[in-house]
Amino acid sequence: MIDRIDQLRSEAVAAIAAAPSTAALEALRVRYLGRKAELPNLLRGVAELPPEVRGQVGKAANQARQALESLITQRGAELEVGELQERLAADRVDVTLPGSPPRPVGRHHLLTATRREIEDVFCGLGFRVVEGPEVETVYYNFDALNHDPAHPARARSDTFYVADDVVLRTHTSPMQVRAMEAQPPPIAIIVPGRTYRPDSDATHTPQFHQVEGLAVDEDITLADLKGTLLAFARSIFGEEREIRLRPHYFPFTEPSVEVDVSCFQCNGTGVLPDGARCNLCKGTAWIEILGSGMVDPNVFAHVRDYGYDPERIQGFAFGMGIERIAMLKHGVPDLRLFYDNDLRFLEQFG
Repeated sequence: MIDRIDQLRSEAVAAIAAAPSTAALEALRVRYLGRKAELPNLLRGVAELPPEVRGQVGKAANQARQALESLITQRGAELEVGELQERLAADRVDVTLPGSPPRPVGRHHLLTATRREIEDVFCGLGFRVVEGPEVETVYYNFDALNHDPAHPARARSDTFYVADDVVLRTHTSPMQVRAMEAQPPPIAIIVPGRTYRPDSDATHTPQFHQVEGLAVDEDITLADLKGTLLAFARSIFGEEREIRLRPHYFPFTEPSVEVDVSCFQCNGTGVLPDGARCNLCKGTAWIEILGSGMVDPNVFAHVRDYGYDPERIQGFAFGMGIERIAMLKHGVPDLRLFYDNDLRFLEQFG
């Protein structure tokens, strides 16, 4: 019987060493060590053998079983490594290929799209796009723009102060003076960018976006301002739009005017097709879109040494909120929607 155990062991060792795959190896495990295999049955029958051979046979059968289990485990590990390498070689992925299914193409945020649309309009009118610092000195943000020392905008409740003479800019207007210091007239620029004021409600956020405009030359008049803004309004809101100028006050323009565009929801009538009062223009037929005016001579006085003699040159300036233009054009009811990152809102545009 011991000879038979040795024979089974030798046969199994040779078969295990030649196993071509883990599946074949598992079949050999069942063949030599399974419940119905010969070797385990020999072990179960040891108790029926004569006492003088029982120990030798049991020892030989148990050693053979342990040796085969060890060989199967070792051979299985070798086969798994090889099979893994084969799968990796066969399943190699070209990471340069597009995903499947392809990801949808991204889109500009509505504020970015609106800013670029505004820039395109004014670039077509001969303006140049410039940018300036968001952390600004009090001089450029207030003093050089003719703000009185007691002006409410200077209060710490209305402006973010970084230091006593440094603020987060409250408008992009400081680039008026910076740009004039950088080049002599004529000049025609727009200044888009982020601005900051401590407000937060449905129509105000602590951070928002503005576009400042400035045009200076020897013969610029208020009529040039109106023609420029009329071309802008028709490009953004439709060719049938009209604008009107209303007297107002801004520290750095004189005279100053608010600019309204004829309502595009009620077509400038103030009344909707069903006879109800237009909720967008509140029945007035006009919608305020921006503030503007002729540059105050006191502003030119700060850049007189750079070629801007207020006795010789004049110009106009205007400023608008990008969020307001986007809200009016696309019917957005709450300014905070621009910053909530809600895809249900953002995916409607682009």
